[in-house]
Amino acid sequence: MRVLTFVVAAAFLAQDPAIRVSAQARAQQPGELVVVSIEGAGASGPVHVRAFNHDVPAFRTAGGQWRALVGIDLDVKPGVYSIAVSGGSPLQHAVDQLTVTRRVFRTRRLTVDEAFVTPPPSEEERIAREAKLLEGVWASSAAEPLWTAAFVRPVPQPANSAFGTRSIFNGKPRNAHGGADFLSPSGTPVHAPNGGRIAVARNLYFSGNTVVIDHGAGLFSMLAHLSSMQVAEGDRVEAGQVIGLVGATGRVTGPHLHWAVRAAGARVDPLSLLALLG
Repeated sequence: MRVLTFVVAAAFLAQDPAIRVSAQARAQQPGELVVVSIEGAGASGPVHVRAFNHDVPAFRTAGGQWRALVGIDLDVKPGVYSIAVSGGSPLQHAVDQLTVTRRVFRTRRLTVDEAFVTPPPSEEERIAREAKLLEGVWASSAAEPLWTAAFVRPVPQPANSAFGTRSIFNGKPRNAHGGADFLSPSGTPVHAPNGGRIAVARNLYFSGNTVVIDHGAGLFSMLAHLSSMQVAEGDRVEAGQVIGLVGATGRVTGPHLHWAVRAAGARVDPLSLLALLG
């Protein structure tokens, strides 16, 4: 894992400590998580972070340091992007940059039930309703982290379908693959990657039986295509707790687990999350 570190100073009197910002990531590419650490902002807060034209929740760690989880979304184009931080008393500001480089994604061709490629008109209202539901969920994370342990793999099997793969279903291009697939046998217990609150536990048209965990601080896990769900919306879960079983519901070619992660709205590779916080 490559560690990216930068330090920036605010223009204040010498006796006032400047905000210091450092960042850690596997790479500066689409789909990667960036852990931003902030020092010199004081213990009382608040601290504001903005990146990729979005506000990113900042939270205080047990050691008194401030941190934010910035996702480089799957669709971010190569270029130079700013991370802006403000906080402290007196108010201080710091700005630094991420240089996002090109990432090449492969293409996969799959054959599935045509109803999941071109849904019938009778399902259009449901699909729109579920899309609106998820949009609202991504925007309503708990302000503080709901996890305390390291992130864990939801199933023991390795990922067999890469994040970001361009998908062609029944010969028709569709959205890029926004998660990682694990070729786990039907009935395999699915564990919560970390603590949080169950934001969604219901059957969705494309992803089948789906559980979404709000880990807090803008971070979410979606675990999809389950054969059964063993949690209800509003439940609190801990890392490693069984939340359901692997299945083949929704748009699938066979039993597997789909694990997707959102960080402040950005789609990021779950394996990036494990590399940094696992």
